[in-house]
Amino acid sequence: MKKFFSWFLGILFTVIVLVAGIFAYWYFGSTNYHLTGVPVLNYHQVNNRYETCLTMKPENFEAQMKYLHDNDYHSITQEQFDAYMRGEGSLPDRPVLITFDDGYVDNYEFAYPIMKKYGFRGTIFLIMNLMEKPGYLTWNMVKEMSDDGMEFGSHTISHKPLTSFDRDGVRKELQESKAMIEARTGKVCNFIAFPEGKFNAMVMEETKNAGYDYGFTVETGRDFPWDDHYDLDRVPFFEGPVSFKHFRFRLTFSAFSALLWKTHAYFANMEMTKPLAEHIPQP
Repeated sequence: MKKFFSWFLGILFTVIVLVAGIFAYWYFGSTNYHLTGVPVLNYHQVNNRYETCLTMKPENFEAQMKYLHDNDYHSITQEQFDAYMRGEGSLPDRPVLITFDDGYVDNYEFAYPIMKKYGFRGTIFLIMNLMEKPGYLTWNMVKEMSDDGMEFGSHTISHKPLTSFDRDGVRKELQESKAMIEARTGKVCNFIAFPEGKFNAMVMEETKNAGYDYGFTVETGRDFPWDDHYDLDRVPFFEGPVSFKHFRFRLTFSAFSALLWKTHAYFANMEMTKPLAEHIPQP
């Protein structure tokens, strides 16, 4: 009995040390992209008009940008991200790629001026069918921001999941959105965010054929050069009662959040383990 108790304590101590070591690695390595990858931050709306899970208040968005600035984070360009993913050159310390989905007009009204204030730039993924519509960006706004260093990518024509189209439909969504952005900005469009993060082998094949270099999903995590360039994670940020604390947690523990999200999804996809998935948090 005494021997068993000693064995049990040894195992317990080993597990505690291992878990503590992993968290220490994530925490102290969170600002070193060589160790924990590059976080691609993902936002949507930034305004005071709506209260949805996709909308962040401008003051909370500014608090997050100020934190990044005051803690020596650097926003990187698509070109810098591309070089990193190809294993060429080096990035500035504490790099982040800041992205927005859908092309809401408040990205121009609120997010863009706040980012300029702190010396940041980012990428906005545009939906072609919503351009010039009420609540969404105009091409004049896009051109102004593009000329000032903001960058743009495709969120397709219709924003319908690409997995819902046949091959011709996927090709149209990919090629025509890319061509429209390039014609309007005068710059190459190599980045795409898949609507709802959904893709399959055919979608990935057509994305490569259309000339895109990178495809982003809605899965949580950071990105390394050895990751599939058409299945890249991001770190989503939303409004909430503890918006800033949530922001700091996800920014620091992106890898831990990713582990929990992926574990939740894995168990949720199997009938026998669905009840277990309900008890796995998705911070």
